[in-house]
Formats: sequence, structure tokens, C-alpha cells
Amino acid sequence: MARFSKILGPDGQPINLDALFGPPKAAPTLTGVRSPISGHPADGLTPLRLAAIHRAAAHGDPLAYLELAEDIEERDMHYLGVLGTRRRQVAQLPVTVEAASEDAEHEKHADLVREWLAEGVLDAALFDMLDAIGKGFSITEIEWETDPRRVVPKRLTYRPQRWFGLDDLSLDEPMLYEGATKEPLSPYRFVIHRHPSKSGLTIRSGLARVASWGWMYKAFTLRDWAIFTQNYGQPIRVGRYGPGASREDIDVLWQAVGNIAGDCAAVVPKGMEIEFIQLQNVADGSALYEKRADWIDRQISKVVLGQTATTDAIAGGHAVGQEHRLVQEDLERSDAKLLSATVTQQLVHLMVAFTFGPQERYPKLLIGRPDELPISDVVDAVSKLGPLGLEVEESQLLDRLGFTEPAREANGKPVRMVGGRAKAAAPVPAAGIPSKTAPAGQPPALQQPAGGLTRHLLSLHASAPEPDYVDALSRRVAEEAAGALAGLTEEIRRAFDEASDMQDLAARLERMQLDPAAFAEAMQRGMALAFLTGQAALLDGLIQGG
Repeated sequence: MARFSKILGPDGQPINLDALFGPPKAAPTLTGVRSPISGHPADGLTPLRLAAIHRAAAHGDPLAYLELAEDIEERDMHYLGVLGTRRRQVAQLPVTVEAASEDAEHEKHADLVREWLAEGVLDAALFDMLDAIGKGFSITEIEWETDPRRVVPKRLTYRPQRWFGLDDLSLDEPMLYEGATKEPLSPYRFVIHRHPSKSGLTIRSGLARVASWGWMYKAFTLRDWAIFTQNYGQPIRVGRYGPGASREDIDVLWQAVGNIAGDCAAVVPKGMEIEFIQLQNVADGSALYEKRADWIDRQISKVVLGQTATTDAIAGGHAVGQEHRLVQEDLERSDAKLLSATVTQQLVHLMVAFTFGPQERYPKLLIGRPDELPISDVVDAVSKLGPLGLEVEESQLLDRLGFTEPAREANGKPVRMVGGRAKAAAPVPAAGIPSKTAPAGQPPALQQPAGGLTRHLLSLHASAPEPDYVDALSRRVAEEAAGALAGLTEEIRRAFDEASDMQDLAARLERMQLDPAAFAEAMQRGMALAFLTGQAALLDGLIQGG
């Protein structure tokens, strides 16, 4: 691969090329401090030990806390589910690039980033970057590549947070464990994404710090529940030994009662009494374990997702679900903005500076859904405002609705119009009826032949001038009138043209002895024309009043 002889960073200073393009800085080691094998501080965790782990992390030793955070994800199905939902929700959002301005050079910078995005390098790393939601921060190592045209990340590799410590001064800057010491991170080789759930030190702002308490108490509950479930309904065995029984006899008796089933067994001397008090509502009391575990799960849902409706069945119906969904969308936007800022500042700025040199302004990478009106609102607005003269480009509507461009005839006209109504490429007159050429400025629909019931309708649309909205309504009525006459045979159409009113039309149709279906269809079209005639009269009043 060709390399640049000299590369400047965003600050205008030359970059050490060996450090930038050298081997990975934070790769795992077989015998060193960056081992892929992790400890498991969750084993036998007690409140006292958990408090000590949190205290050590806040004092600059986060190793046990970061191992615990990973442990909890592997042991708690609910926490893993809700945390994974939040991470995947942002990781699959659309990614767009906004140029610094409309200047050609700025567009060129944005095109570089768009070209790199199409390679999928960032898509593969977003989920790992969002591991910061649980642990407070995440670290991704950058492997750069060059060619004669650009310098871009070839690979973004997730590095476990437990391979990094904190600086001794601020307790907030990650440092790489190297042997027995900690080293500052190499510049321009790592993406550090901070995702605080509260203000303060990064190591104390991850969700795992709060979730660890809920997981520990739920673990106690689940253990007690498992013991109860194992022994519920099992008989209690009591073995009695005589006064002369030796220690060996007692051991044999204990082994006998202990191996029958479960843990509910005891051995006592003969003459000793044990009273078993029957507990009331044992079955109902057993539900306390489930209720406690569910309650803790709901608290974790609130911590991670901000609500419970998307994970737990609760009362309240659709309205509550909608409100909770809005809360989840708020978190999604917040998470996406934080991630967008990280990628823009720590990747996009570097790519553009390394390729084109330092810039005063850089393109911006945006992660998230566009703020758009719901499709139903768009369709409703167009359907209501279109007849009043609103003009909208067809391509805009197709893009908004997610439709493709319609198929087109050889002359370039679409086969079907927006809305699904078939529209021929050019007006085709009915069989045997010659088409008339409309005067200049007349609506195309008025090219249909006029006669009888339609003569009055079409004559009302020939007047001019008229306001824009009246013209729009006139065109609509004229087009629908043409549609009402379409598909009629020449004989029936002649009856329409020659009839003076609806009664006369009905009589003419009856004399033709049409079959019931054809007669009903002809009358329906006649009623449609009558309705359109009424609309035309209203338009005539509007025109005269204008």
C-alpha cells in the first residue's frame, strides 16, 4: 500500500508514521497483563465484597469492577436482554454525513467519509462502542490504512476495558497496562467513547454500578427460591437412635436419612421430641420469591431502558405503552448524539485531516432517525392541500413513502399515477367517437366529447379567468367526469349524450333491454355524472363570485 510521506494531524503537527501505522498497541498477551482470561468476582459475592469492589474502582483500581460488570451480563438474563436491546437499538440506526458547507471542497470531504461508511467498518464496531453504556467507557483500537487517495480506518477492534487502568491524577483518563506499569494511550490509535449515565467520574457513571446491587440481591432470592422449590412437598425424615448407639451407628443413621431425598433430614436420640409447626399459606408465600425477582427486574428495566412496558407486561394498555415507547426514543436520541460526537471528533476529523490536511471546519457524522412527520400526516396534507393548488415534487413523495419510480412508457410518461389510478400515456377516445382538441389553456380532461348531460358540466369549466384554487377544483371535476364516461359502449354513450335528464336517460336505457349488470353500471355512471354536475354548478358560483 502506498503511504503518505508526511501526514499532519488536526492540530497541524506532523504525525509519527511508525506509531500511526505500526503493529497493534493493545493486543492481548499470552503471559502478560492483557490476558483474554478474566476473573469472576461475582462468585460468592456479598454486600461487603461488592462495596469494596466499588470503592476500589472509585479510588483508581477498576479491574475487579470491570470483571464484575462483564460477569453480570453473563449471569443475569434480564440485564443482558435490556442492555443488549438498548445497544442494538442505536447500533442499527441510519448513519449520514453532513458536509461543513456547500463548498465543493467541503463536499469532497464529506464524500470521503461516505465512501468509507459504505465499506461497513463502522457498522461492525458500533455495538462494541456502546459497551460504554454499561461500563461507563469503551475503547476501540484503530488500524489505519493508506492508498494514494486517502487515509482511513481499515479495522476498529474492541479492547476489553479491564486491560486499561486510570491515571493517578484525575482518575478519569484510561491508561494501558504494560508490564508492571500503566502507559498513556498512543495518540490517534484509539477511540474512547464515554457514555455517562450521571455526571462525575467516568468509572462511576456506568449502569453496571447500579445494576450490580440489583443482581446481587436477586441472586440471593433466586438461590432461596431454588432451595424452596427443591424441598417443597418433600417429606421430612427424622431418624431416632437409642441411648447405647455409638458414634458410628449415628453416622450410619444420618447417612441413611440424608440419602433418601433432599436436605430435610435430621437424627435425634430416642426420647427427644421435635415439633413440626405447619406453616399456613405455604403455596401463596412461595410467590414472594417470584414477586421479589420480578420487582428487581423492573428496577433494572427502568435503569437501562427508562421504562418497563417494552419488557414487562403491565396494566395500562396501549396509552401507557405509547408513553413508555416515547421514553425509550428519548434515550435512543441521547445515545445516538453521544456516539455521533465521539465518532465525528475521533474518527471523521482524523480521516479528513490525514487525507486533505488540517481544516477549519469538518464534516459531521450523524447517527439517528431523521425528524420527520408520520407518513399518514404527509398523505393527509397532500390529499387535502393538493386540490387547493399545493405543488409537491413526485420524487419527494416517492422517497418519503419508500416507493420506487413508476414504470414509464416509451414517450417517458408514467404508466400509473401516484394514488394507483391507471392513467394512459395519451388520451384515448371511446370507440367511434372522434377526439376534440381543447383550446389553449383548457384542462386536458376537457378533450373528451361533450353532449347531453355532459354538455352542461363541461361548459361550466370553460370560463376564464378564475382563481388558482377554482382552476384546480375545475380540473379535478373535469377529470372525474371523463372517468365516469370511460368504458361505455358507443350505443350507451349516445344515450347519455342525447338524454335531457335522468328520467329520460333511464327510459332510453330501458328500451335497450340491457342485462341487469350493464343497466346497473350505466345508472351508477349516470348518478356519478349528476353528482359532478352539482359540483360544477358550485364551481360556477365560485367563479362568478370571484
